[in-house]
Amino acid sequence: MSLYRDTGVVLRVQKLGEADRIVTLLSRRHGKVRAVAKGVRRMTSRFGARVEPFCHVDVQLYTGRTLDVITQVQTLDAFGAGIVGDYPRYTAACAVLETADRLTAEENAPALRLYMLVVGALRALADNSREAPLVLDAFLLRAMGYAGWAPALSECARCGEPGPHQSFSVQAGGAVCHRCRPPGSTKPTQETLGLLEALLHGDWPVAEQASHSARREGSGLVAAHLQWHLERQLRSLPLVERKRSAVVPEPQA
Repeated sequence: MSLYRDTGVVLRVQKLGEADRIVTLLSRRHGKVRAVAKGVRRMTSRFGARVEPFCHVDVQLYTGRTLDVITQVQTLDAFGAGIVGDYPRYTAACAVLETADRLTAEENAPALRLYMLVVGALRALADNSREAPLVLDAFLLRAMGYAGWAPALSECARCGEPGPHQSFSVQAGGAVCHRCRPPGSTKPTQETLGLLEALLHGDWPVAEQASHSARREGSGLVAAHLQWHLERQLRSLPLVERKRSAVVPEPQA
């Protein structure tokens, strides 16, 4: 028996037998791990509530033949407590987890940057420190950067000519100049492209000043770009609420 320990975020769970669950984790050192949590569906389980989606945990496992087995779990951050009671934050968080799951097709392959992105996004959603749609779009843009799919925003995706450019093509890889513009390209506003660049680079003062129309247009471009590269639709994205939500300000020290 080979024991190992890691920290991770629970991406999803599946029922197994009468009392067990298969838990999919995105971990700091081992990437995506699928492991059995035995007896967690029983009322007497010691750590059933610690292996639910949105939980950030310190976990001990031992290596099995097909699936690893969870032996100990300690909660580091119960992000779900600040997420599940609010529909916009809940749906955005579901999209974060589903995207992370899809981007880590290979199990046990290190994905430290993506792990940090997921933890950061869930923390921002749980704390209600920023608006949920902005947090989600920032996460999706940076996650696509991790996967090598980040859209070109300040230069032409085809020839590299510096922008700003007036057209955007998902198939071409982002913003395109008038010479490289393929048929079917869209023409987003410069405010929309500026918003996406601000989200990609963490310029929150600029992002939070963007108009509602720019946010909606930007969200559409981000979703289309992601799903083009994934070659399938995310089930959670159509459920995400794109209305402006109230953000609770942090208390002054």
